Amino acid sequence: MPHPVRDTPENPAFYLNPRPQPLEEFLPGAHDPRDFHRQLPGYAPTPLCEAPGIARRLGVAQLWVKDESSRLGLPAYKILGASWATWRALTERLGLAPAASGLEELRARLAGAGPLELVAATDGNHGRAVARVARWLGIGAHILVPQDMSAARVEAIQAEGARVTRVSGSYDDAVEAAARQQGPSRVVIADTAWPGYERVPGWVVDGYATLFLEADAALAAAGAPPPDLVLVQVGVGSLAAAAVKHYRRPAGHTRVVAVEPTRAACLLESLRAGRLTEVPGPHDSVMAGLNCGRPSPLAWPLLQRSLHAAVAIPDRRTEQAVRLLAGEGIRSGESGAAALGGLLELLEGPWAERARSALEIGPQTRVLVISTEGPTDPAAYARSLGPEQGR
Repeated sequence: MPHPVRDTPENPAFYLNPRPQPLEEFLPGAHDPRDFHRQLPGYAPTPLCEAPGIARRLGVAQLWVKDESSRLGLPAYKILGASWATWRALTERLGLAPAASGLEELRARLAGAGPLELVAATDGNHGRAVARVARWLGIGAHILVPQDMSAARVEAIQAEGARVTRVSGSYDDAVEAAARQQGPSRVVIADTAWPGYERVPGWVVDGYATLFLEADAALAAAGAPPPDLVLVQVGVGSLAAAAVKHYRRPAGHTRVVAVEPTRAACLLESLRAGRLTEVPGPHDSVMAGLNCGRPSPLAWPLLQRSLHAAVAIPDRRTEQAVRLLAGEGIRSGESGAAALGGLLELLEGPWAERARSALEIGPQTRVLVISTEGPTDPAAYARSLGPEQGR
């Protein structure tokens, strides 16, 4: 049976960090991932959309949505981390300087380096992104997926030219199977860490910085200040780690809230326990990209220290968010809409008064939510929209 977080007065699906700390030790990386991303085929900043109708409903000044439904030809943000991590791993492997090497140079060097395959575990978007990068570079990709992944998501990965293997069990089982594939002719590109494997997931986090830097630039161009509140989804926590690294600097005022499914609330359970905690499966939320049983050990200390809050949401909240975003002209999948679902749960759920007070949410608050994906499973998206909008 699933192990959902229970929403009760004794155990609410809401956690407030009593002492959120800035990341005083944060230093920017030696290489700016934006310079790399700009050379990729089809690069353009994704839209930052205002959602005034939802803002009025929730009683906040502005609601901005970073729309990642079309990123470098794929329907999710994941390729930012997958491409940067692959680039760093392969340039290091070949002895190339990342800042001085172009995509075509790397492809040419790989062509003469012997057989090579990228390996990744995924519950959808990360694996497809790794497969796309492998295709750009002219090398193979082997993607391992949980047994119950939808046929539409598997077919999308296969369409990139990758081999796909279904692994008996959950996403976490697929991660363990992928880790065993590392070898002389295979490079594992994972977005979660384990002992002895931290550098590649760290590069994934660094790659996601482009998303938040684009949001900064778009807000500045609109004459708007930085957001007061940012909500970001959590699967293993890599995107949330990028968010706190970006916003939780000593001079920053932005509050960051993590959102995950009640049926896979591994971060919220870890925060409560004060230690990295695994949530037993099966993890069967409609938020398929967030169905992860344990946070990344790399992301965990950053999130424990610097998040302001975490909220777990039932499926109905993200489905509600899908519909509201559609009403604003934004196509978002079930995982993609989860950040807005978290905001709805905070401001319209049973602890709304407490959340508004603790997180200082009021009529002057400017909010940013990340819509991390478009509809990656058409049937699931139609169900979320309902019979009227889904036609």
